[in-house]
Amino acid sequence: MSSLLRRLPQLRNQLTPRSPPTIILSAKMSTHDPAKKNILNWVDPKDKSGEFRRQQSQFRDVISSDPNAAFPAEKDRYHLYVSYACPWAHRTLIVRKLKGLEELIPFTAVHWHMGERGWRFVTPDETVPGENAVPDPLHPEYTHLRDIYFENDKEYGGRFTVPTLYDKKQKRIVNNESSEIIRMFYHAFDALLPEKHRNLDLFPKALQQKIEETNDWTYNDINNGVYKSGFATSQEAYEKACTQLFKSLDRVEAHLSSSPGPYYFGTEITEADVRLYTTIVRFDPVYVQHFKCNIRDIRSGYPAIHAWLRKLYWDVPAFRETTQFEHIKYHYTKSHKQINQFSITPIGPLPDILPKDQEVAAGKASK
Repeated sequence: MSSLLRRLPQLRNQLTPRSPPTIILSAKMSTHDPAKKNILNWVDPKDKSGEFRRQQSQFRDVISSDPNAAFPAEKDRYHLYVSYACPWAHRTLIVRKLKGLEELIPFTAVHWHMGERGWRFVTPDETVPGENAVPDPLHPEYTHLRDIYFENDKEYGGRFTVPTLYDKKQKRIVNNESSEIIRMFYHAFDALLPEKHRNLDLFPKALQQKIEETNDWTYNDINNGVYKSGFATSQEAYEKACTQLFKSLDRVEAHLSSSPGPYYFGTEITEADVRLYTTIVRFDPVYVQHFKCNIRDIRSGYPAIHAWLRKLYWDVPAFRETTQFEHIKYHYTKSHKQINQFSITPIGPLPDILPKDQEVAAGKASK
């Protein structure tokens, strides 16, 4: 948090309105330009229900271990575009690191700020925390992630989402659905990996049914539930989503309280841990206040979830080293004008995540 405070003067410069970039693709942004739809309105103001509905990912090709496939697994052929702020993109960074894919699949992290033109790349004169938070190394002339989408389809009319998995050889987007990208990472590149990483299985056959069942309600009620709560534009929609969110957090708490090991399904990390972690690590710093998910917080209201979260963060580098709280806090509070008009970023909670051997002050006093 101290780094956040030190960077406030630079932050003001970063948020200064920029002149529209003059790039080749700008001529293609006509009636299909999603900015005309105001992509910062997460719920259409005309929608009487006030409910947030997530757009489906539109690029759904698959990387395969088959050398004759349309997208075969090869070293340094694919490039991953992510945002440290985005929980969906965060999944891919965690799995990439757990599976030892760092040398096979490079990545670029966009700037934390999302404006009317969507995610933008860091400019050469900016210093932003986080590995590879730099200008696009493949397209130096591109200023926004949208430029890659228009390169792929000049008539593209959807959102410009992260993660985006890009094929450098064919100059095409392979996939922008995080749940599918992480499963490609599980085994498609195994032939290129040392035994240690090749044998890591985040979706073991014996647990696949349980993981799929967990994914269904975790996604709908928790991963997407925080967004359905935060982006709701009616009291009814908000209360419905928020109530279900906390019912499902109670369900997670009960499950972890009886788990035979420190992770969701015991002694080994699985996909269930990855998919839940990226929401829970953002919960206290952002979702409690920004998305009004404030029936309870994690650190004082859910002891088993809190212990599970800190185990992953402090003991597993793939989780800790891909978690950038500055990106997380700044993005939500300074990009969501529909929620936070004046872009005020709360100072707390402090710290962003508690050490494993500490509890909140109220918890200490009760012992």
